[in-house]
Amino acid sequence: MWSMKRNVAGLLGMMVAILLFPTITVQAKENRIHFGVYIETVDVGNMTKEEADQALEEYLTSLQEAEVVLEASEGKTLSTTAGELGLTIQNPDVVQTAMDLGKTGNLITRYKAIKDLEKYNHVLEVKLDFDKELIATLVEEKCTKFNQEALDLHLVRENDGFRIEEGQTGIIVDTENTEKSIYDFLTTNWKGGTANISLVMIIDEPIGTKAELEKVKDIIGSYSTSFHTSGTARSANVANGTRLVNGITLYPGDTFSMYDNIKPFSEANGYYMAGSYLNGMVVDSLGGGICQVSTTLYNAVLKAELEVTERHNHSMIVSYVQPSADAAIAESSGKDFKFVNNKQYPIYIEGYTTPEKKVVFNIYGVEDRPANRVVTYENEVLETIQPTTEKIVPSGAQPVGFVSAVQSAHIGYKARLWKIVTVDGKQVSKEQVNSSNYNMAPRTITVGTATDNPDAYNQIQAAIATGSIDYVRAVAGALASAQPVPPAPAPAPAEATPAPTEVAPIEIPQE
Repeated sequence: MWSMKRNVAGLLGMMVAILLFPTITVQAKENRIHFGVYIETVDVGNMTKEEADQALEEYLTSLQEAEVVLEASEGKTLSTTAGELGLTIQNPDVVQTAMDLGKTGNLITRYKAIKDLEKYNHVLEVKLDFDKELIATLVEEKCTKFNQEALDLHLVRENDGFRIEEGQTGIIVDTENTEKSIYDFLTTNWKGGTANISLVMIIDEPIGTKAELEKVKDIIGSYSTSFHTSGTARSANVANGTRLVNGITLYPGDTFSMYDNIKPFSEANGYYMAGSYLNGMVVDSLGGGICQVSTTLYNAVLKAELEVTERHNHSMIVSYVQPSADAAIAESSGKDFKFVNNKQYPIYIEGYTTPEKKVVFNIYGVEDRPANRVVTYENEVLETIQPTTEKIVPSGAQPVGFVSAVQSAHIGYKARLWKIVTVDGKQVSKEQVNSSNYNMAPRTITVGTATDNPDAYNQIQAAIATGSIDYVRAVAGALASAQPVPPAPAPAPAEATPAPTEVAPIEIPQE
């Protein structure tokens, strides 16, 4: 009995299949998507695969052109497009999926799919994706313009005292969470049209109180250097750098970076071309002389006993402080001068230049060091390296007869700086602050060698070979004026190398 029922059911199934087969076969041969199939809002019913691909491409183009508005605080916005954020789709095979509806599986499955499509639309989802790197670039390069840095309560020097200025709350774009928010919204909540996305902002409260700032009255460190021999451009750079550093309030734990406060070295930021050190030569560069500003502040910081975290000596010795008392700034090599306010109270940096061409830095704070405790700094020169030759640089870009200005020789030094503490006149400690190596640089000139005259070329080359700057200048002058070339000097007799001498410590001038 059971077997008979099973056979009847099977027979009925075969009959249904036979009846349906022609319809399904015809539908499959047409090679078109069945009516009622959508890809998102695009009706692809009765389309060929090529037509559906084109329709999907047009749909994606419309999405790429859609506006994405990033909203910051106070009504500030930044507009871009989905295409500029790298819109693509994760499931480009969605058209093939549409083609397969009602055409795959057994006859019953296919029949059911077709019948369902006759009653209900079937909507296929397009899964969107975006370029995270493009989003990050947009946020970090353009959205950060909305940042409003917190302004801490700070001091302003007025006449013989201080005025306290109120701070302001800062609001900063949280770049990491903003990038994630943009990506998540566009890939999960957005299907077209204008997208409005709020930037993730961080509130940055100002620090400081009037009570603690009112305590700042004492000069805890002061130093000055002279730039009276400087020309107009270098003097302007010293004054400009001093102005940029003047008026800074630092709270306990704050780090000061000289470079961060005086950059960029540009005409727009008040700098001029002036002499600076580069590869053992004095060359003109924007901001030449700025190292005297950092050096003067460095010595004031030492006297205030603040914590120096980065300091570099110059490549060659400078004249305005003793060896090891300098602090070089060099953008190209990353040299900076940094210190931390390691006090328990705020400090204020005052910097100014005088009509007599002195640069002065005073550091104000709370003088809590005992009066009977005295701090001094002593310089110790360990070695001097005297130039023993002269440097002549031939230049084929200049004609025979050209001689540059002579660059003076620089003595090389090895030195170190000591901090000495006395209490009631008795030394209680002596510690090394730094050590410095300054390169020796010989007296140097550049001489032209370009000429069509073989004799003149040979004569200037012979002069260069003597290694004598004075003789090269004489020969170049004679060639330039068509005068007879003077005879070469006799070789100097060899001299014995002198024995090294002890160099006594030199105290840094207390200004």
